[in-house]
Amino acid sequence: MTMTKILTPLLLALLATSTTAKLPAPNDEAKAKAAEAAAKTAHAGKVDSYKLCLAMDKVAAGHQAAAKKAGKPAPAPTDTPACADPGPFVIATAGAAPAPVVAAAPAAPAAAAKK
Repeated sequence: MTMTKILTPLLLALLATSTTAKLPAPNDEAKAKAAEAAAKTAHAGKVDSYKLCLAMDKVAAGHQAAAKKAGKPAPAPTDTPACADPGPFVIATAGAAPAPVVAAAPAAPAAAAKK
């Protein structure tokens, strides 16, 4: 009985010190992988926002057309910025210059709905 009273705290103390050990600092390859994963996630967010913008424009144009077809006065469309296509994901390397951003043709369903 006294042996377990002595060994249990000793074993717990041993386990507690081993779990508080620090991990080594990440190497350059791990840092590059983490940066690439963050860039992919950010690009995916931009693509999702672009697709949402296109869907909202399509719904707004459909609403305007349905109101016009029904003979009801449709509310004036709100001016919003054009949907910006983020383009394909490009891995930016440390030695290479960033790729130039090509402006996409602005989608203008709101302007078409005004006519």
